[in-house]
Amino acid sequence: MKLSAATLDRLSDDVDVPRYDRSAITTGIVHFGVGGFHRAHQAMYVDRLLRTDFESASRWGICGVGVLPGDRRMKDVLDAQDCLYTLALRHADGSWDTSVIGSITEYLFAPDDPEAVIEKLAHGDTRIVSLTVTEGGYNFSATTGEFDAENFAVRADLAPGAVPGTTFGLVCEALSRRKDRGLEPFTIMSCDNIEGNGHIARSTFTAFARLKDPALAQWITDNARFPNSMVDRITPVTTPDVVDELAARYDLEDAWPVAAEPFTQWALEDSFTLGRPAFEDVGVQVVDDVTPYELMKLRLLNASHQALCYVGYLSGYRLVHDVTQDPLFARFLLRYMDEEATPTLQPVPGIDLADYKRTLIERFSNPEIRDTVARLCAESSDRIPKWLVPVVRANLESGGPITLSAAVIASWARYAEGVDEQGESIEIVDRLKDSLVPVARSQHDDPLAFVRNRDLFGDLVDDERFTAAYLAALDGFHTRGARAVVEDLVNRPDRA
Repeated sequence: MKLSAATLDRLSDDVDVPRYDRSAITTGIVHFGVGGFHRAHQAMYVDRLLRTDFESASRWGICGVGVLPGDRRMKDVLDAQDCLYTLALRHADGSWDTSVIGSITEYLFAPDDPEAVIEKLAHGDTRIVSLTVTEGGYNFSATTGEFDAENFAVRADLAPGAVPGTTFGLVCEALSRRKDRGLEPFTIMSCDNIEGNGHIARSTFTAFARLKDPALAQWITDNARFPNSMVDRITPVTTPDVVDELAARYDLEDAWPVAAEPFTQWALEDSFTLGRPAFEDVGVQVVDDVTPYELMKLRLLNASHQALCYVGYLSGYRLVHDVTQDPLFARFLLRYMDEEATPTLQPVPGIDLADYKRTLIERFSNPEIRDTVARLCAESSDRIPKWLVPVVRANLESGGPITLSAAVIASWARYAEGVDEQGESIEIVDRLKDSLVPVARSQHDDPLAFVRNRDLFGDLVDDERFTAAYLAALDGFHTRGARAVVEDLVNRPDRA
């Protein structure tokens, strides 16, 4: 049975469907970047609110926006399914908790009608603009924090009379109209895996606005809010087997469902211009300071993903749970978390860090998620500088150990050569692929070539303690292989 509003009442009793009146929902949130994670996380939380307190939640419906050419398929799928989709939470024992999510009520594809997107943003009902545009979507240098004003798409949006094509251009044009109409600015809420994501959003959007209209930038600075947040739920790319399994289990046809792990967490700074949904009523940790939570997540979960993915791929693994179920790699992850990441964290209210780390290993080991190692290896130039390099810097400053972190960076450098240990080609997925791969392949002649990239690593190449650890690991990857290097690191008593 094809998923749509007309078929909701005929779905299997094992599928939890929305019983609220979706026609009575108004748009309060416009979201850029409707992918698997948003649909497994933020949209799910709003759906929970609509199920529990429809009267107050009904003004917080979500309008999704796609900006990139690849977003057209999402529009086509959601339009065909009345913006409904299936969320399947896959437990390690093979059981599923499956529901249909109804909180997205509209989807706009900006390249087709940018004016419709701008007016939706400028409308008085829109009070929050949220973002999952990936770490690279904020157009800033991880080492300097500066907005890249020379980006081609940014320059095109800044041209006189240009029709906005970027998220920055669309949002700032809408804010300009709200300013002219006497409306307050909406809150811009980043849900991406960046340390201080709200601060980064404030910096980048105001930087764009300053280039466009300094008065607009000042108005945004004076009036808009940009809450920080920490988001967490492992959500792999949807594969055909998820679609097939939904059909087999529930006789349900969904062209683009989402499968995710049961675990979910969201810590959100309580800083909003025009109010917010009562997220705390559905399990969100609404707090005054997100920093301890985001450092915990970025340096333990996200950086650990990087710690396992390159060595795992080079060792022949292709699924994340297979890597983590290997005792050697599990010990490697725990030692990285215990010895190098944890000392750089702040106290995290309400969190038992030892339990959190054990839970991470269990989550990574869930065979039902079938997360791919290749997904974790993708877009490393946006991830390593934001998640792992800060751990290295913190430990260099404090005199703490950096051997394991340096080895993770070396494993990326080895992976970026584009050939695995069996001589098979690796498909490198990274926006900087064209520059990274040639540099990585030059490492046999210049072992420090990869980390000389100061845009990614800053001045790490100038630190003798870091380069000594990095060179030792890189040499091991070239001469003995990833597994042997990890074995040595796990068993070596002195890792400082």
